[in-house]
Amino acid sequence: GDARVRGQTGVLSERRGSYPFIDFRLLNNTTLSGEIGTKKKVKRLLSFQRYFHASRLLRGIVPQASLYLLDEDYLGQARHMLSKVGMWDFDIFLFDRLTNGNSLVTLLCHLFNLHGLIHHFQLDMVTLHRFLVMVQEDYHSQNPYHNAVHAADVTQAMHCYLREPKLANFLTPLDIMLGLLAAAAHDVDHPGVNQPFLIKTKHHLASLYQNVSVLENHHWRSTIGMLRESRLLAHLPKEVTQDIEQQLGSLILATDINRQNEFLIRLKSHLDNQDLRLEDAQDRHFMLQIALKCADICNPCRLWDLSKQWSERVCEEFYRQGDLEQKFELEISPLCNQQKDTIPSIQIGFMTYIVEPLFERWAQFTGDTPLSENMLNHLRRNKAKWRSLLHKQHSSSRSNDHSGQVTGSQEQTLNEEETP
Repeated sequence: GDARVRGQTGVLSERRGSYPFIDFRLLNNTTLSGEIGTKKKVKRLLSFQRYFHASRLLRGIVPQASLYLLDEDYLGQARHMLSKVGMWDFDIFLFDRLTNGNSLVTLLCHLFNLHGLIHHFQLDMVTLHRFLVMVQEDYHSQNPYHNAVHAADVTQAMHCYLREPKLANFLTPLDIMLGLLAAAAHDVDHPGVNQPFLIKTKHHLASLYQNVSVLENHHWRSTIGMLRESRLLAHLPKEVTQDIEQQLGSLILATDINRQNEFLIRLKSHLDNQDLRLEDAQDRHFMLQIALKCADICNPCRLWDLSKQWSERVCEEFYRQGDLEQKFELEISPLCNQQKDTIPSIQIGFMTYIVEPLFERWAQFTGDTPLSENMLNHLRRNKAKWRSLLHKQHSSSRSNDHSGQVTGSQEQTLNEEETP
C-alpha cells in the first residue's frame, strides 16, 4: 500500500506506515496541474512548512501593496463603508472587493487610528502598514474559509464587541490593541485542514506542539515572529513587549474549539456568581478571550446573505480535506464527507451545540444590548432557514427514491429555496 501511495506525485515520506509530510500544495486544487505560479504563491506554499519566518525585511523585499492608506485615497465606497465599520450589517466581502483584496490591512489601519492606538503607543504608520501586509500575505488566499477575509470579518466583529458598554467602559488602550491584533492574526498561515488531519499525517507541527492546540500555537508563534521581524513594538520597553506577546498567545489559544466547554463553564460560573470585576486586568483578559471566541464563530449571527456565504465556504474547506483524506486512503474526518455531510445539517449542528450556548451567555454578559439581541435574532432566523433547506433536501431525497429523478417543478422549488 505504501509503495502505491508514494507513487502519487511522491508527496508522502518514505518511512513505512506513516504520513509525516504531505505536500500542502495539494490543498490548492489549482496547483495539482503542476503550475505553482508566482514567487508569491511559492512563498505561501512554503509558509506553513517552515518553523520560523524567513526575514523578508533583511532580504530587502518591500511590500507590494500601495501605501495609499497614508493619504486621503480611501476612495468612494470603501471610505464610506469605513465610516460605518461599527455596524453589524457590515459586508466584508464587498469591502474586500472595494479594497482590491486588502480588506485586512485597510480595516486594521483604520481601526488603529479610530481607537487612537497609533498616537497612544507612538507607532510608526509605515511600520504598522508593513506588519499588517505581512500578516495579510501569510493567510492562504486559496483557502475558501480560513483566509484574510475571514480575519478581517473577525476583526470587524471584535471592533463591535469592544464597543459594547459593559466592556468598553473598562478597556485600556492595551486591551483594545491586543483584541484587534489577536483577531487579525488568529488564523494566520492556516493550511486549510484541521488538527486531527495534522496529527494523523504526523505533520511536524503536530510533533512540535505535542498534538495540543497545534494550529493555534502555530498562529500565535507566526504572529510573534512577524511582530519581532517588523519591529513594530521595538520602541516599547522589553517587559511590555513580552507581556503583549504572552497575552496575544493566551487570546489566540482561546479560539481552539476543543476548549469550548472549558470557557463556557468558567463564563457561566462568573455570570451566575456575578463576580466579574472588569477593573481587574485578569477578568478583562478573560472577557477579551470570550469576545474573540464570539467573533471567530459569529457567522451564523450575521445577515442571511453573509452567513450563507460563510457557511458554504467553510463546508467547501471541509470537503476539500475529505477529498484529500480519501485520496490517501485516510479515514474521512467528521463533517468532511460531501456525500453524507450536507451544509444545512452541518450548520444546524454547529449553531445548536457551539454557537447558541456561547452567544446566549454573551448576551447575558452584555445585558441584552441592541447588538446582542440583533445577533440572536439573526441566529434564530438563519437556523430556521437551514432547517427549511434540510427539510427540502429530505423531501427531495424521498421523491428521488420513489421516482428516480427530480421533476422540473421540484428542481425549480429547490433552486428558489437556495436563493436568499
